Amino acid sequence: MAEEPYIPALMGLKGQLRGIIPDHALGTLSDHFEVIGNIAVISIPPELLDYKQVIAQDIISRHRNIGTVLSKVAGVSGNKRTAGYEILAGNTTVTLHHEFGFAYRFDLSRVFFNARLATERKRVTDLIVSGERIFVPFCGVGPFAIPAAAKGAQVTAVEQNPDAYIWLEKNIHLNKVEKNIIALQGDAFDTGLLPHRQFDRLIIPTPYGMDMILDILSPLAVKGGMIHFYTFKTRNQIPALVEEYTEKGFDVIGYKRCGNVAPGVSRWVFDLQRD
Repeated sequence: MAEEPYIPALMGLKGQLRGIIPDHALGTLSDHFEVIGNIAVISIPPELLDYKQVIAQDIISRHRNIGTVLSKVAGVSGNKRTAGYEILAGNTTVTLHHEFGFAYRFDLSRVFFNARLATERKRVTDLIVSGERIFVPFCGVGPFAIPAAAKGAQVTAVEQNPDAYIWLEKNIHLNKVEKNIIALQGDAFDTGLLPHRQFDRLIIPTPYGMDMILDILSPLAVKGGMIHFYTFKTRNQIPALVEEYTEKGFDVIGYKRCGNVAPGVSRWVFDLQRD
């Protein structure tokens, strides 16, 4: 099935709510929101808190595929990497999300999931060759690991959040890739829990502030192996980072921006080959 990305509201929320919400407040509202399964995730500016239920009902009424509207009230934090949400419409935070032919069920209030990375995950999946040994730390509910296993790779996936790990196991069965995945609950920094010590490809969707994981995990890649390393940086930090990776002995095959996360800060992926 097609991905369900960050989408514009039909005709624009602003247009639909003009006359209901004062113009001076309406100008702070974005016409865009993220759709994860049948859940819409929106950010309500302080000026519009009195109108949050009106906004939620407008989304529900014009998008038949949406059953729940969540307001994001706190950013991703803690070891579980979960955000804080307020339910504005609907009665559940559990959803079934479809992405490029794969299905993921999870409770969005208890796990981390970024629908906006769907195209990037597809890009990496398309590079995988059957028979590869792949390691995916910080794997969440499986959006990198499961497609890799479906390509015929032998995947080891590690997730620390116990809630995400439970959903990971369920999604492995849901997508029928049990034979190709070893799922482990634990800390990605603890390489001693891994049953294998060498991998052809590492896919590292690094949480914010944990760039030191590259030095810990890169020795697990075979010589000539690929590492897809995700990090959060400003654009002007990238040239120095390319130089740093080169000095560490990586061949920087390429890099690209994978969306903004804060003013001036973006998620970047570096495709690194170990010399």
